[in-house]
Amino acid sequence: MAVEIEMRARFTKEAHDQLVTRLMADGEDLGPDDKHIYFYVLPDQLLKVTDNTAAGTAKITLKGSKIGQGAAFAETEFAIAPADVPAAVKVFNALGFETTMHEAFNFRHNFRFEDVEIAVKWSEAWGYHAEFEVLLEAGASDAVRAEAEAKIADVATGLGVTLMTEQELADFTAAFEAAEKERKEREQQAAPIR
Repeated sequence: MAVEIEMRARFTKEAHDQLVTRLMADGEDLGPDDKHIYFYVLPDQLLKVTDNTAAGTAKITLKGSKIGQGAAFAETEFAIAPADVPAAVKVFNALGFETTMHEAFNFRHNFRFEDVEIAVKWSEAWGYHAEFEVLLEAGASDAVRAEAEAKIADVATGLGVTLMTEQELADFTAAFEAAEKERKEREQQAAPIR
């Protein structure tokens, strides 16, 4: 298990293009990383089944908290075969998690800049955005975690990116989850009775 220090930003297409240009020039290009993701939003955790279409790999990930509950995420993950993604989704849905599931396709490109990994992304729910992260060992002290957060903030500022606050992240994800719940309820009501 590892701890991921993760901070996010949303921005316009113009800001996205400027960030990609800067990272192509001054960062390390880690390549495309498009993913088809099934998110299960649990009360205090996030469960994901990820089909990494760019790399031809897949995994199941359990994050120890949700977006908007702090920058540190304890993370447990294990690889599965890409062909097993539908079966994993079927299992989690059969366990009753289907009502909390959100499906998304993320177009993303990964970079490393000053020891911070940056995934520059687009998805329907988030629009243009980026995820800045530093991976730490599970037992990392609070001081080491704070240092990683400060490093991410400095890198983002140096790149001209304004990071979202935890409250902004919590508000954004809560609004998305409420809209998704409402959409699913409308679809269920409109579905023919069998």
